[in-house]
Amino acid sequence: MKRQDYISWDEYFMGIAHLAGMRSKDPNTQVGACIVSDDNKILSMGYNGFPRGCSDDEFPWEREGDVLDTKYAFVTHSELNAILNYRGGTLEGSKLYVSLFPCNECAKAIIQAGIKTIVYDSDKYADTPTTLASKKMLKAAGVDFYQYKKTGRKITLDM
Repeated sequence: MKRQDYISWDEYFMGIAHLAGMRSKDPNTQVGACIVSDDNKILSMGYNGFPRGCSDDEFPWEREGDVLDTKYAFVTHSELNAILNYRGGTLEGSKLYVSLFPCNECAKAIIQAGIKTIVYDSDKYADTPTTLASKKMLKAAGVDFYQYKKTGRKITLDM
């Protein structure tokens, strides 16, 4: 008889998204994303950080101040990184697992890439204008999204 305590696809891919987020050097917010095909194959991953060639020691990580003194003008979000990291052709019909609900800018890229489903963990900015705009665009474009249902399962890795 096969074992019954294996993790679900949602647990697996959300775990990978969170693990990818652990690569982020952002001192405040670590976000990870994992894009999968309709037959549950990993297509791409990403995390929030500076673009290739932009040193994370030379660009700001600040959240407050003049826009050029903060991370916001420079950081690439995990969803966009995952989309840009994909080298296999089209993402049409794929599913995105992400640890934080996508902002409006990432929603545009998700829609344009043809991603059809978003599974997100946190929605801590649900009432902000950028998240409300994101949800409006995603709904209009027919992109389904739902919040990951935590199982309470503890998964640990010994490295």
